[in-house]
Amino acid sequence: MSAKILVAEDELDIRELIGFSLELSGYTVTQVPNGEVAVQKALEILPDLIMLDVRMPKMTGFEACKQLKANPKTSHIPVVFLSAKGQETEIRQGAELGAEAYILKPFAPEELVEQVKSILAKYGK
Repeated sequence: MSAKILVAEDELDIRELIGFSLELSGYTVTQVPNGEVAVQKALEILPDLIMLDVRMPKMTGFEACKQLKANPKTSHIPVVFLSAKGQETEIRQGAELGAEAYILKPFAPEELVEQVKSILAKYGK
């Protein structure tokens, strides 16, 4: 069974690029437009990995991560942040929230897939 990945990204073209890249590598991808929907979807599908854009409308990636990590049903799921800003404070904040990795945009799709593979391998998926 292929690993399930939830991708929350408000920019459609980036969201589709991530989804396409991961699906090409054999993953099952669910795409959502913001953090609020990501939290609902995560509880529904219990993915193996969650990718959250940091800056999104309705609920930021950080806020979504806090909620996911606070819920026993989703607290074990690795979270990866996506951000165009490589600010140290954001990266530190992401790490403090329990993020597994921080991927900066723009990224090469094959690098993204490699990072996802290694995180999933670490979790035995």
